[in-house]
Amino acid sequence: MITTPPSPTLSRLRAAAALIPMIRSGLADTKLSREQALSMTSFIEWAASGTPENEIEQQLVNEVTVGLAGLKATLEV
Repeated sequence: MITTPPSPTLSRLRAAAALIPMIRSGLADTKLSREQALSMTSFIEWAASGTPENEIEQQLVNEVTVGLAGLKATLEV
């Protein structure tokens, strides 16, 4: 079976979605500084700012947007 690789947008969104729990965990156990978390959060914002091309990407944008709001509240940005 031949599969096509995911689009760059989908790959960025998947990475952003995976970062959210890592940032939360790193902040909770103080293994991640606020500055590092802010830098990672910037990537998440950038990844979510693109225009989704399909339903899967739209679902990830929605998920990432909710997670990003929680991170910003935690970081008090």
